[in-house]
Amino acid sequence: MKRDKITRRKFVAGTTGAAFGAMIVPRHVLGGTGYKAPSDKLNVAVIGCGGQGASDATELVVGGENIVALADVDFGYVDKAVAERTKNRDGSPNANSVKLQEAYNKAKRYADFRKMLEEQKDIDGVIVATPDHIHAIAAKAALEAGKHVYCEKPLTWSVHEARVLRETAKKNPKLVTQMGNQGHSSHEARLINEWIQAGIIGPVREVYVWTNRPIWPQGVPRPGKPAPEPAPAPEAGHAAPSGPAQGQAPRQAAGQRMARGGYGSAGSFGNEWTQVRVNRETAWTVLNNFSKPDTLNWDLYLGPAPEVQFHPIYHPFNWRGWVDWGTGALGDMGAHLIDHPFWALDLGLPTHIEATSTPWGYDSKNNPVSHPLATQVVYHFAARGVQPPVRMIWGDGGLMAPRPEQMPENVPLDRGGGVIIIGSKGILTHETYGKNPRIFPESLMEEAKKVPQKYERIATDERNNALHRQNWAKACKGDAKPSSPFEYASRLTETMVLGIVALKTGQGVQIRYDGEAGKVTNVDAANQYLGREYRKGWSL
Repeated sequence: MKRDKITRRKFVAGTTGAAFGAMIVPRHVLGGTGYKAPSDKLNVAVIGCGGQGASDATELVVGGENIVALADVDFGYVDKAVAERTKNRDGSPNANSVKLQEAYNKAKRYADFRKMLEEQKDIDGVIVATPDHIHAIAAKAALEAGKHVYCEKPLTWSVHEARVLRETAKKNPKLVTQMGNQGHSSHEARLINEWIQAGIIGPVREVYVWTNRPIWPQGVPRPGKPAPEPAPAPEAGHAAPSGPAQGQAPRQAAGQRMARGGYGSAGSFGNEWTQVRVNRETAWTVLNNFSKPDTLNWDLYLGPAPEVQFHPIYHPFNWRGWVDWGTGALGDMGAHLIDHPFWALDLGLPTHIEATSTPWGYDSKNNPVSHPLATQVVYHFAARGVQPPVRMIWGDGGLMAPRPEQMPENVPLDRGGGVIIIGSKGILTHETYGKNPRIFPESLMEEAKKVPQKYERIATDERNNALHRQNWAKACKGDAKPSSPFEYASRLTETMVLGIVALKTGQGVQIRYDGEAGKVTNVDAANQYLGREYRKGWSL
């Protein structure tokens, strides 16, 4: 290959050989410690730039990578959010966020990520940090465009999307993938693996997982009034009814729908102010009549999801609680909590799932539109070799695990979230992201300290947080292995969102899942919830 044919992209992608080393001036010649030669830098595009995407991009900017392109449907929000980050609580400048703002100001901007991937050719890797419903489409498009991909958790909105991304990544083995479950890269996560796999607490048959999320609205109705139902045509020989029928049509129609089950029915209990009516009145008054920001492209925001009218209860951040775009507390926090026992116990995909919850939030046609405020999901995993079957119980919305007998009374369970892994000899507990792993009875900790290191540790920052995004960037350049590649992350995500499939199927029903075929085998109607039909103009 001629020297002028060696592109920077091929170098960064790790496809060049040792012979090209002579073309790169040694780092120590160009600069001192920490200097990064231009050929060492990754050119990164960010899709979804104002929230989690800004956090992801900050770690890369601080690590010396380039931000060359931004794609977002609301740059008014992005610019405001990034500007707020540049000041600490005491008003002093936040140096890292100032660097991010400078990088964002230099990057080329796009409303539609598809146009960005088509037009801008200097991109090496892409961060996907949009609402959940865009993850799969954006990540797949980036992989097919030859880009390395870092995609936020949960990897996808649906089971079908998770399986498609796994296959797409498999077809592109030279591209590095990573899901944004940063706790997977922590030292504590590796300790948990080492202790469990060394048999410190004995064979495991039961796991409890919980979180205090949601911290956004769930179980709430769709904003706005339903369209009035047309008045029935008058019967032959009868005059049309008189009176204020048109003016009261929406409320009258709603009452008729309640009687038919559209909103539910109060029955013979209580008074007319049922929860059903409270929800309806809330939707019609408190959540009604809001205008869309001029900077927001709502059509691109919706993407493949069904068309609904904008309301500020959706964007920003609160989309997590809405069925069309988010996956609730399970999708938001499962990747930080289910992750550790799933990895340490090598669970694979579940075989049986059942779920129960508080009520969903409904629209005027009685369709579930916002996730329940609290959910419990029970997963069953098959035996793996000599390891016994495992039952994992997930709880959110403040539903905590029962306190195990082995835990001392003076050790509190963290209300924010945590995991209890129950073995035949003892228990292992940890907090969200795998933090603060502990073993009880405490006498087993002495044995745990003797377990040799099995898993390579990933670099951390000054606060001991794993540099998960920098791990991905290094892997893109051939200097590391990705911590949470799509091969693993897609199976974790598939497991998480199968809990939502079970919940949609119905309470009191246990679904049986064939992980090889990707199909529910005992309740055919449940298979409709493994994916969905996209809105016109969008495809996977």
